[in-house]
Amino acid sequence: MHISISIDEQLLRLSEGDEILREYPVSSAAKGVGFREESYRTPTGQFRICEKIGYDQPLGTIFKTREPTGLWSTDDVVEDDLITSRILRIDGLEPENKNTLARCIYIHGTNQEELIGTPASHGCIRMSNIDVIELFDLTPLDTLVSIEAPQRQRGKLIFFDCDSTLSAIEGIDELARARGPEIFQQVVDLTNAAMNGEIPLHEVFPRRMEIIRPDKALCESVARQYMETIVVGVRETLQTLREDGWTIVIISGGFAPLIKPLAETLGVEFVEAVPLFLDESGDYAGYDAHFPSTRNGGKPEIIREWKAAMRPKTTVMVGDGISDLESQNEVDLFIGFGGVVIREVVKNSANHFVESFADIPALAKKAAKRK
Repeated sequence: MHISISIDEQLLRLSEGDEILREYPVSSAAKGVGFREESYRTPTGQFRICEKIGYDQPLGTIFKTREPTGLWSTDDVVEDDLITSRILRIDGLEPENKNTLARCIYIHGTNQEELIGTPASHGCIRMSNIDVIELFDLTPLDTLVSIEAPQRQRGKLIFFDCDSTLSAIEGIDELARARGPEIFQQVVDLTNAAMNGEIPLHEVFPRRMEIIRPDKALCESVARQYMETIVVGVRETLQTLREDGWTIVIISGGFAPLIKPLAETLGVEFVEAVPLFLDESGDYAGYDAHFPSTRNGGKPEIIREWKAAMRPKTTVMVGDGISDLESQNEVDLFIGFGGVVIREVVKNSANHFVESFADIPALAKKAAKRK
């Protein structure tokens, strides 16, 4: 027995020798392929089925931490991404994918059967509940699994900075403002020095955070400010881009818990921003200092990972600062944005420079046509 999964076709084939016994539609990761932990991407390469979970459980059994916890039926309206009916755990056999077991990447049933056939998962291979039960019964332990890396180019990616681009505020400055005028001025000076390329970003980040040390209440307050200061034209522009087939990603040196509510308000699914940690009391407990956007060159690194994962036909980046401009060589089009603040180094160096969001869809469309 052998299982092969095509990311391009969103199909799983069960074979014995040269004979294809079954063929099932599946759903791999919405974020494409990749190996990094917490990337929510589907790994590729060679694997084996190392554990089978759900023997004799009824159709629609819900699993949490691989334990049955209840039943789901097609009549239930559930927004959560459930793991249902059966689990086939896979173990990576190659250096790049050897963390697959620890990443909890499975072949499993889903409550989102309507999305089968399109990339929509958080990294696992989703199947319809009837299909995963049949596959489960047909495949023994140690069955080899091949997940084929995509070969086709598909789709268009557009990346947006957040602070002074989608929102009129600089989140870090608003965190500092709440700590008083002296701290505010120190942080603003550091932020501007970083955005203008005067001080390396990796030096600025820890200095600002040790000055501010934001707690839960302050973070929630600034998250609300992001939503209250959406730049004019953002909603309409993002909707136009969606209708034109663009996948929208926010890339920010700001903090993920503060930016994700804004992303949800704007209907943006994908956010690449710095993890921020609070303890059980809601006090500051640090941030992920290794996250790429905490340093110069980090945003191009994130874009390269997205390009490898999705194989897009066209890529565009929009942002106001030097950390955004660094991505110009990684995308087909860089658009400098000056609708909130004009940074001369960005204005003078960008492929295109705009002060209104209304100008972005036409530029993006031209970039796509050139490809």
